[in-house]
Amino acid sequence: MNPELESICELVRACGQFIKDADRSQLHVDAKGGHANFVTEYDKQVQERLRVGLREIMPDAHFVGEEGTTQAFAPTGKFFIVDPIDGTTNFIKDYHFSSISVALVVDNAAELGVIYNPYTDEMFCAQQGKGAFCNGRRLHVSSEPLENAIIVFGTAPYHEELNEKTFSLAYSYFRKALDIRRSGSAALDLCTIAAGRAELFFELILSPWDYAAGTLIVEEAGGLVSDCDGRPLAYDRPCSVLARNNVIQPLA
Repeated sequence: MNPELESICELVRACGQFIKDADRSQLHVDAKGGHANFVTEYDKQVQERLRVGLREIMPDAHFVGEEGTTQAFAPTGKFFIVDPIDGTTNFIKDYHFSSISVALVVDNAAELGVIYNPYTDEMFCAQQGKGAFCNGRRLHVSSEPLENAIIVFGTAPYHEELNEKTFSLAYSYFRKALDIRRSGSAALDLCTIAAGRAELFFELILSPWDYAAGTLIVEEAGGLVSDCDGRPLAYDRPCSVLARNNVIQPLA
């Protein structure tokens, strides 16, 4: 494993233990903009631990985090794009399906990606051109067609104007696939596609920290990722996300 990737995994694992050991009486939940959009004291503390630790690993890289961006993203240079707790609502509810997501983007291309679920102790990681892995096991997307597929999706809960369109599309997939799933962590949903546990994921709007690491993991596992109109994803702004194996064609 790349030494920098190994160091990032060690840092993320330590932060994951901090999340797992959270004192639930000290969450200090605050509302952010949009419906059901929350931040806890643990989101802020994990982000700071990541900021400090990643600076030690790669001092010349900038840091973009969900809980207060310290550097605006640019198409040139090195950037860590970080979500300290993806699935904050799950974390608040003690639902045990949350993750830490860290991507290294260099000159507008993801080079390293790490996503960790501390509750299952699954460490997903990828390096550009080197494949994707979970706890050392190489990942590959499934080869199942839509009729044998599980579809996972996000409801974009902060954007109520997308509710009807989201569930209409989910229903369209539900009618053609085996079943649908909604987890609450887009980062882990992307890992689910990479691991071949489901075949397609969509969400109509996400931020770069939700998908930067997961996109690389899916692509290194042989999958395809774009926005819902087939365009490359952006790292400087929110966009829709569609991730799938290379068999299924997306529904219009």
